[in-house]
Amino acid sequence: MGHRLNPFTASAKGYQAMAALQTFADSCGLERTLLELVKMRASQINGCAYCLDMHSKDARALGETEQRLYALNAWQETPFYSERERAALEWTEAITLVSETHAPEDVYERVAKQFSAEELANLTVAIVTINGWNRLCIGFRVVPGAYQSNLQPLKASA
Repeated sequence: MGHRLNPFTASAKGYQAMAALQTFADSCGLERTLLELVKMRASQINGCAYCLDMHSKDARALGETEQRLYALNAWQETPFYSERERAALEWTEAITLVSETHAPEDVYERVAKQFSAEELANLTVAIVTINGWNRLCIGFRVVPGAYQSNLQPLKASA
């Protein structure tokens, strides 16, 4: 499959709108490593090679372990993720697959125990955002591989 067109240059205003949404999602107060796991999981479900390449590099730059990235597709069967991360991943799956799941009440209840109302709304915006990027990159066959992360490792809290 070849690259179709660059949607980001074909619609500069569309790209700016998506970038603004991404800037909000990345700075909404949720943990950056959690957000990268969410981006990776949605991209796995959607099969977005470009976003998987990008967000695995960003996650590693932030200090995420290879073990957790490799096991992400099977997060439910591993002990590598916190309860908060598990809730975010479950919500990511429910929202990414919303036409199949319709965001079940039991999933909502579990995620609402881990996130405040504002955090849950922001998490959902982040999920919506990565799903939008996935659709742009898959639809136009954006080629993975060249992305280089400029993120710096997170500093440990004192």
